[in-house]
Parts: sequence; structure tokens; C-alpha cells
Amino acid sequence: MDFELKTLGLDGAAQEKCDALLVLLPEGAKPGADPLSRMATDAIKARSFDTKPGKTLQSWRPQGIAASRVVLAGVGDASPRRIYAAVYSLVASLRNAGVRRLVVCLPAAADGRGVRAAVAAAAEACYVYVSTRSKPEGVEIDRVVIGCADAPAARADFATARAAALGIELARELGNLPPNRATPTRLGEEAKKLAKAAGFRCEVLGPKEVAKAGMGSFMAVAQGSEEPLRFIILNYQGAAASQAPVVLVGKGITFDSGGISIKPAPDMDEMKFDMGGAASVLGTFRALAELKPRINVVGLIPTCENMPSGRAFKPGDVITSLSGQTIEVLNTDAEGRLILCDALTYAARFKPRAVIDIATLTGACVIALGHVRSGLFATDDTLADALLQAGELALDPCWRMPLDEEYGEGLKTHFADVANVGGRAAGSVTAAKFLQRFAGKQPWAHLDIAGTAWKSGAAKGATGRPVGLLVQYLLSQQGEGAAAKAAKPGAKALAKAPVKRAGKAASPAPRKRAGAGSRAASRAG
Repeated sequence: MDFELKTLGLDGAAQEKCDALLVLLPEGAKPGADPLSRMATDAIKARSFDTKPGKTLQSWRPQGIAASRVVLAGVGDASPRRIYAAVYSLVASLRNAGVRRLVVCLPAAADGRGVRAAVAAAAEACYVYVSTRSKPEGVEIDRVVIGCADAPAARADFATARAAALGIELARELGNLPPNRATPTRLGEEAKKLAKAAGFRCEVLGPKEVAKAGMGSFMAVAQGSEEPLRFIILNYQGAAASQAPVVLVGKGITFDSGGISIKPAPDMDEMKFDMGGAASVLGTFRALAELKPRINVVGLIPTCENMPSGRAFKPGDVITSLSGQTIEVLNTDAEGRLILCDALTYAARFKPRAVIDIATLTGACVIALGHVRSGLFATDDTLADALLQAGELALDPCWRMPLDEEYGEGLKTHFADVANVGGRAAGSVTAAKFLQRFAGKQPWAHLDIAGTAWKSGAAKGATGRPVGLLVQYLLSQQGEGAAAKAAKPGAKALAKAPVKRAGKAASPAPRKRAGAGSRAASRAG
């Protein structure tokens, strides 16, 4: 699907030839003398329509209007959230109605944030998974024109939204692939393909290289599966080499059976989504390829399956991480933190200015925050504030959670330096406290996306979150730390090739409380 931004008022929108025209009208709108204005005025007088959020009126081939179908929609205060909700609902309703070219006319007062909301909503509503279907369903919308009062002023926001939409689409597509196709090997191939097309660096390590590096915790999780692990390293350089990068670490469990601590059978198919963190990192790099921001970014993706077999790690095992810390495995279904901890240790060799890991980590976070906000844990207030602001701007919100030292008490064990679980109480926090031990001294943040990376029920599928948040955060960091002189990463961390600049919602089904057999409990990692 392609997007276009145009300067359009109601008079101009009436002349746009298209299959469907969506006109968003705010409270207090003052229509003019054009055909669309007359339609809205007459409908309001007749009490057939008003501008409250959720109110709509459709018309087929109205006189004096070039569009085949016109939909008037109320958006209340015309905030970005109202615009998003209206566009998503209306575009979703038109997806199988034979509409190919769609025009969305925003309220005159809508600014760049309104444009971003409209693009994001249209992209989400138009997405259709087809990779493993024999036949596509219906006629897809292939062009969306966003009309606003001042297109040049909104051009940067439009470009950001369009790039983020491409990244979200990639993340959703990878997340939705079945686990027999979205293997660790496939993720490595996708990363290489993306890097080649965009002109940035990619290295994919296999089992021998990971063993040589000393990632014992990562290897322990992978040893029960026939599928070989992969450790993906992406490097985007948009600024001087002296500028320290932001490192993104994405959990890539392509299928999580729970291992020996096996999950209950109901909804286990959804554990293909346990690589949502990895998919979001790849999606973010897809957006970077479009936007080419002045910042350096490294992506690290440890990816493997968590399967039960005669070779699988088991409760009671003690494993040694890349950091040298020993870990007692009390639950093999808390495996995501075990692959992330080695990646976090590995990240230190890039001398980053910040490290952000993204993981579908705990069912406890779903219980705490539901499916609206991702959980945010951070050791640095400046980093936390920047991520919170980015989430609000991108309509991909998160919520800061605590990291008090007392929460780490539950991870103590007699048999190793740390246990991999700390009990049911505050499970998302104790998981974050585990990761914090391996995060080093640089500013670090952890995004628990167990409740936001996918939807269940009738709307089952990957959401692509938090690509929008990450893209906005990285754009906000351009120029930050330019004076910092970080040492270049070691040769072992990077490929030898020279660095190039990058080139050319429906509501989910209700969930049961966490416990044996609950979906929330099945998200523990």
C-alpha cells in the first residue's frame, strides 16, 4: 500500500476522484459552501449526524462530489487518538468493500501529529496476512491519500509515520509467520536481506561462534531444539563513528513450548509470537533505512526455540552466562531472560550510550498493564522520560514500573549467583531485576511487551509494537551525545566490511487471571 500527502480542504476533497472519501469533522466545525459542507450541515440539521466521536454517515455517489462513496465521521476534539480511532474503524470497514483508492480529509486544525495518527491507523487497518494462505481475501486498498490543511508543514511527520508503518508491517509479518517457517535461520536470512537492501552491516553467528564467545546461558536454552540458534548483529551508522550507538536487544524465541516446564496446551500456538522483540528490532531497522536519521544504532537478536527433549536444560541446572555469573534454572519457561542476559553482556563491547531490550517476557506484565501499555523499566530517568514521551507521540504508550533493590531478594539461591525466577509476586519486576544484573553501567531500559506484541481471539495476530515507540525515540536522539567520544567496537563485534549509510485495533478477548493454564501465565519468559 502506498501513501500520499496533499493539501486538502473540504472544497478540494470534494473534487478528489476516489473509491471512498473519509471526511473527519470535529466539534464546532464551521462548514463552508462546498458540496461536502452542505452535506454535513444538512445532516446535522436533520439530526442524522453529529460530530461526536464514533458518529458516522455514509452516502453513495452524492451530487457534486467526485468520490463514489463518502463517509462523514465525527472526531470530537480532533486529538490524534480520536483521529486514529476514527480512521482505523472506517478503513477496516472498507477493506473488503472494493475500495482501491482512499482519501482521508483531516480536520483543518489537525497538525503533523494528526497526520501521523491517520497514517498509522490506515496502515494497521489495511494490513492483511497472506504469506501462508493459498488465496488472498477481497480487494486490498492500495493507495491512501491523507489530506490536511498544510501538507508542507506536516511533511516530516508524514515521512516518519510512513517509515514506521513499513517497519510495523515487517514486524507483524514476521510475527505472524508460523514457527515452522519463522525459524532462527529464517530470521537471520531476513536480517541479511534487509541489511543488503538498505546498505547497513549485518553479521549472523551460529552455534559454534556463540559457543566460542561464551554465551552459556543462551546456548542452554537452545540445546533442546533441533533448530540451530542464531545471534544476529545489525549495525546502522548514520552519524560519525565517534558517536556511541544506541543498542536495541530483541528477544527472539521463535517458539516457546516452555521446555521441560512445559506450558499448558490451550493457546500454545500463540507462543510463535514470543519473538515479538526480535521482530520489533528488525522492523525498527526497516524504518531506519527509510528515514536515515543522524544516529548510530546496533541491533542484537539472540534467537532460538525453547523445546523439551532429552538434551533440553532442566529445572535445577546451573548454567554460566557470558558475564561469568552462574544462574540456577528453577523454571525453563523463564527462558527469555536467559538469552537476553548474554546479549546484554555482549552489548557492552559497543560502548553504547544506551541499551534497550524488548521482550515478550512475563504474563505478570499482562496482569499489571493489560494490552494498552508496554511495561517500561529503566535505570536512568532521562532514558525513561525519553521513551515515555516517544510512546505518547507515537500512540504506542508504555508505563514506567519500579526497580527497587528489595525486589531482587526473591532471586537469591544457595546454588548459584542468581536464580532465573523469583516467584509469582511482582513477576514482571523480578524478571527485570534479573536482567538488570547483566545490563552494565550504561543507561539501560527494558520494555516488557507481553501484553502488547500480539492480540488474541478474533483479532489474533502480531501488532508490530513497539516499532513506533522505538522509531520515535531514535529520531528524538539525533545529535544527542555528539560530543561523546566512544571507542570503536572491536573487530570481533562487527563485520569487516566498511560501514555504509542506509540507502535507498479491535479489542482482544478477555483473559483469565494468571495461574495454571491461563494465557497470561503462558507468556512468562
